[in-house]
Amino acid sequence: MTATRSPETPIAAAQPTAVLSAAPLSPTARSTVRRGAGRARTDRAELYAVLDAGLVCHLGVVLGDAPVVLPTAYGRGQGDRADTLYLHGSTGAGTLRAAAAGAPVCVTVTHVDGLVYARSVFHFSMNYRSAVVHGRARLVTDHDERLAGLRAVTEHVAPGSWDHARPPTRKELAATAVLALDLAEASVKVRTGPPVDDDEDVDAGGRWAGVVPVRTVVDAPQPCPLQPAGTPTPPHVLSRRRDAVPARG
Repeated sequence: MTATRSPETPIAAAQPTAVLSAAPLSPTARSTVRRGAGRARTDRAELYAVLDAGLVCHLGVVLGDAPVVLPTAYGRGQGDRADTLYLHGSTGAGTLRAAAAGAPVCVTVTHVDGLVYARSVFHFSMNYRSAVVHGRARLVTDHDERLAGLRAVTEHVAPGSWDHARPPTRKELAATAVLALDLAEASVKVRTGPPVDDDEDVDAGGRWAGVVPVRTVVDAPQPCPLQPAGTPTPPHVLSRRRDAVPARG
């Protein structure tokens, strides 16, 4: 379905070059969409689009005997690493240590594009785009790939910052774990459009139904109070507002 775009612009993450993988999304027992299967997407480009438009993913892993799901930044590789998702964090983080040790992980990214008001409470819904990735993360030890992974995360969240900010020191690199997750086992699910009400509720009338669009807006940059007066805001920061991607209804 074609989504209606809002005239205003919500926040958007960096958009890596769309290197389309030759392999479409191949469902497995874990990644097959069963509930609302008609909303599933099988084009790998749609997986890239959901991931590239997000800022925060949720990493799920079992620690001990209980599942733990934590929000974290991420970035997708480019070129021959376009099917790799990079995560990073403290080497002391239990979730990253478990993932690096080979525990199965699940990473999700979700965008809420609209609140769907129906004529009956049962049919209320949301318009959304979501991606779920299953697999076993790999601890990145190669120096060049570690830097590429950290650059991917940085450029995804704050485009232009890797070349602007100071690069990480050896001490900072030693304190940082970088994980790589292959995007081979993933699913995408999308809902757009108006509510789907029962015919009798539509015929009865008297109740409002429709969609309230939702978006996250990029506002004007706020300089650090320690910044010297008169320091100009660099173009790569100002461009965040211009590069934002319109909302979907």
